[in-house]
Amino acid sequence: MRTALEEKSTTIQKLMRENCSLTKSISDITKRMNILEQHARSNNVEIQCIPEHPSENLINTVLQLGKVIKCDIKDTDIQLTTRIAKKDANNKRPKSVLVKFTSPRVRDTFLAASLQFNKNNPKSKLNSSHLGIANDKPVPIYVVEHLSPENKALHAATRVRAKELGYRFVWVRNGRIFIKKDENSTKIK
Repeated sequence: MRTALEEKSTTIQKLMRENCSLTKSISDITKRMNILEQHARSNNVEIQCIPEHPSENLINTVLQLGKVIKCDIKDTDIQLTTRIAKKDANNKRPKSVLVKFTSPRVRDTFLAASLQFNKNNPKSKLNSSHLGIANDKPVPIYVVEHLSPENKALHAATRVRAKELGYRFVWVRNGRIFIKKDENSTKIK
């Protein structure tokens, strides 16, 4: 019985070491996969809250948005536009529009132009009325980086925690999330 117990104990220790090694490998693979998923999205932007219409032409909508924010893009700069499914089907927000540009440079120019538009127009930030979409009340439109699911969850959790701790700024740049307490503090990744 003592010999059997020692054998079982040795086997358990070996399995525990193996389990630790496999857990570390899975963690490493998950991190690498997230980096690859985010890199695959380096040409993409996500445009949120554009009202849906059955006969919409998303390429024309994106080109119109480009004119509004003064970003000179052509239809040849756009590889793909599509609506992406919502995580929660009961959510009343319209499906987001995914735009895949031909290069990260075009994407960055588009993102910068939308940010600049909102800075230049603090009282009338980007909304559905700028696109000529008639609604009772203009709906705000957000142009953001297309994040991997893991980064999107991290960004949401960061915004909640930053609000709890009194941080004023949370932003995403090239798939990385940053926070800043105020204008004079240093950014934290």
